[in-house]
Amino acid sequence: MARGDSTSSWLRQLDPAGGLRYLQIVDLVAEAVAAGKLRPGDRLPPQRKLADQLGVDLTTVTRAYAEARRRNLIDAVTGRGSFIAVRREPSGPLLDLSMNIPPAPKGIRLADLMQRGISSVLARADSNLLMSYHVGAGSLADRMAAAAWLEPLLGAVDPQRLVVAPGAQSALSALVGSLVGREGVILAEPLAYPGLLAAARHWQVRPVAVPADAEGPLPEGLEQAARNHGARVFCLTPTIQNPTAVTLSPARRSALARVAAALDLILIEDDPYALLAPDAPPPIATLAPERTYYVSTLSKVLTPGLRTAFVVVPDGTAPDALVSALRAHVLMPAPLMTALATDWIRSGEAAQLLKGVREEAAARQEMARHLFPSARSHRNGLHLWQPLPAHWDRYRLVETARREGLGVTASDAFSVEARPPDAVRISIGGVPDRARLKAALEKLAAIMSTLHARYQDGVV
Repeated sequence: MARGDSTSSWLRQLDPAGGLRYLQIVDLVAEAVAAGKLRPGDRLPPQRKLADQLGVDLTTVTRAYAEARRRNLIDAVTGRGSFIAVRREPSGPLLDLSMNIPPAPKGIRLADLMQRGISSVLARADSNLLMSYHVGAGSLADRMAAAAWLEPLLGAVDPQRLVVAPGAQSALSALVGSLVGREGVILAEPLAYPGLLAAARHWQVRPVAVPADAEGPLPEGLEQAARNHGARVFCLTPTIQNPTAVTLSPARRSALARVAAALDLILIEDDPYALLAPDAPPPIATLAPERTYYVSTLSKVLTPGLRTAFVVVPDGTAPDALVSALRAHVLMPAPLMTALATDWIRSGEAAQLLKGVREEAAARQEMARHLFPSARSHRNGLHLWQPLPAHWDRYRLVETARREGLGVTASDAFSVEARPPDAVRISIGGVPDRARLKAALEKLAAIMSTLHARYQDGVV
C-alpha cells in the first residue's frame, strides 16, 4: 500500500548555482530513494504542490517528473499521482562489482591461515582474557606489531603513537567527532570515501569540497576552502583514491603539507590502499608528522573480517582523546581478531597474504583494462573509475546493470558537491574467482556498448 505524500524527510530547497532546476529535483528523488527516505510505492506530492514548496514554476516540476519516469525512478498512475517505482529484482544472485574488498589470492586458503593463527593465539594467550573487555589504545604487543606493519610506509614509528581500532570506519568517525565536533566543517576531496560522508552526517558535520584537478586536490584550493569556511581539518586519501584511483605525486603531497602547516590545519590521511601500491610516494604523514592522523586498515589489503585498523596520532600528541572517542563510539576492537592480526603480522603470514592480494588484484586489473580502456585505475588497485560521456545517464546504466545481475556504484555515493559527475566505480575484488569476474566485466562492457549505440541512435 502506498504511503501518503510526506516531503519533510527528503525535500530541501534547490541550489541557485546547482544547474538546471528540473534535474536538481530528479537528483533529490534519486538521493532519497538511495537513502531509504523514499521507498517503492511511496506517493510523491502533486506537481503543483511541489512547485509551490520549491518556489519553481509548474513546468519545471512537470519536466522533472517526466525525467524521473524516463529513469525508471517513478511510475505515474492516471488519476492517482506519481509513485516511487518498484524495482524488478534480478533473477539470479548479484555479481558484486560495487564493494571494494581484497580479492581472494590464488594458492592461499583463508581457512588454513585462520586455523593456524587462532591455534597459535590460543597456545600463548589466556582464552578468558581474549573474551574479556580491553580498553585503551591496544596492548604493547599489538601496537608493536602495528608499528612493524606500517614501517615500510612510515619508517620507524613509536608504538606509543599508535591506536588499534576496530576498522577504519570507526576510526574515521571517532576522528571526525573528536577533531571537528558537531555542526562543524571538514574539508574533503570532491569525491570522497562514503564512510567519511556517513561519519560527517552522523556528527552533523558539513563536508566542503577542496577544488581539485585531474591529479588531485589543489594546494591553492585547500588554502581557499580553509579560509572561506574557517575549517581546521582536511581528510584525504592520497594513494589509489576512492573512487577516482588518483595517486598524488610527491610534489602535490609536499605542496598540500606546506599549506596545512602555513594554516595550522589538521590532516586525516586515510590510506587504506598504500600497501597495495609499492610505487606510491611516501605518505603525507612522513612530511607533516606533527599534524597528521594516519589511518591504515587491514580490511582493504588482507580481509575485512579482521576488523582491525591502526591509527598513528601526530608526533607530540597524546592518543587519549582518540581513545576516549573510540571507547564512546565502539568500546573496543574484538580481542580475538586483534590477536589474530598480530599473530599474522609477527609470523609473516600477513605479508604473504598481502603479496597474494597484490598479485591477484594485478591480474584482475589487467583483465579489466582490456575491457574498459578509458577507465582510470592502478595496476594493483581494487577498483576502476569509469567516466561516462556527457550525454549519458548514469542512473540508467546502474539500473540496467542491476537488472542484469550486476552491482556497480554511481558517483552519487562519493559526491561532496551537489552535482556529481556522470561516472561509475567498478570494483574487482568482490567476485570470488577470475572466470566469474571476467564474465561479469564482459557483461557490463556489453551493456555499456549497447547503451552507447542507443544514445547514438537517439533511442534513449
